[in-house]
Amino acid sequence: MHDQLHPATWKRAVGYANGISARGRMIFTGGLVGWDADQHFQTDIFAGQVRQVLENIVAVLAEGGAGPEHLVRLTWYVTDKQEYLAALREVGEAYRAVIGRHYPAMALVQVAGLVEDRARVEIEATAVVPD
Repeated sequence: MHDQLHPATWKRAVGYANGISARGRMIFTGGLVGWDADQHFQTDIFAGQVRQVLENIVAVLAEGGAGPEHLVRLTWYVTDKQEYLAALREVGEAYRAVIGRHYPAMALVQVAGLVEDRARVEIEATAVVPD
């Protein structure tokens, strides 16, 4: 069971939680990028890579007996904040298609580059499976 933590006097968070309280078995992913199971990028389009990263996260969670509903934190690393903002609608559609309407605590950081040159986004995930 996860509880969103949101101070009553704060403006409502949209598309993320300010905080999450959870108990259970923790699952951590490494930084996953938008390539397929064979480590090939199928697209250079930002939202397409986001969708693949999210699908990769769901696949790793499944290996640990978890699903998207167990996510408590996502940390996004992007190479271009403006590219992210320009694709926000498509990113939201990809997110809802893969994760649903479950919004964990999130952070997004613009970085100078990622190890994989074609990667536009890398995401680390933390999930908690209730005992």
